[in-house]
Amino acid sequence: MGRDRIGEALETLAGETSRRGFLARAGAALVAGTAGGMVAKVVKPGDADAYTNFCGHTYTTGSCIHPLGLPRVDSRGFPVRPGDGRAIDNIGRLVNDEGLPIHDDGSLVRDPDGLPLPPAPRIKICKLTAKEHGIEAHPQGAWYRCCGGTVRKLWDCCSHHDRRINGDAALHGYCYRGRKVFCVTYYQTHVPC
Repeated sequence: MGRDRIGEALETLAGETSRRGFLARAGAALVAGTAGGMVAKVVKPGDADAYTNFCGHTYTTGSCIHPLGLPRVDSRGFPVRPGDGRAIDNIGRLVNDEGLPIHDDGSLVRDPDGLPLPPAPRIKICKLTAKEHGIEAHPQGAWYRCCGGTVRKLWDCCSHHDRRINGDAALHGYCYRGRKVFCVTYYQTHVPC
């Protein structure tokens, strides 16, 4: 098999797997190197960002929908602010225990008449993403990495859908009961690592 065909086969494998894609591309470089030159396609410097979404996640599966981008959730799957883990609503506002929008200092956000702004919905990220895409999904399998000095739980949002959130073919990943990974979230624990 020629170097170009090996590279194409490994690229196909990369497109069909979720967590092994990056390694397959790196493998293409090794195969090409041992075959007499770096001819096969490898990840270009600018492409590396396409495979690292957040600490602990080298991926081909995209993040679940989150009001502030990075799919950080609390231990129950509700959205939190990525930078500090404080509770937010579905439009990205900090909220208190009653779900009312607050400022960073904890004071209520008020309208021009001085009345507290009404709460917005606060839906679990996997459920919100499923609703937005018209599918049923459940947070299931997880894996763990050390990020920022504490253990991070990377959490799959799984469905019976054949496509992932980014449009690629869905894979089983850490899902069970016949479900496949649709998108991913993460929970930052307080456990040191």
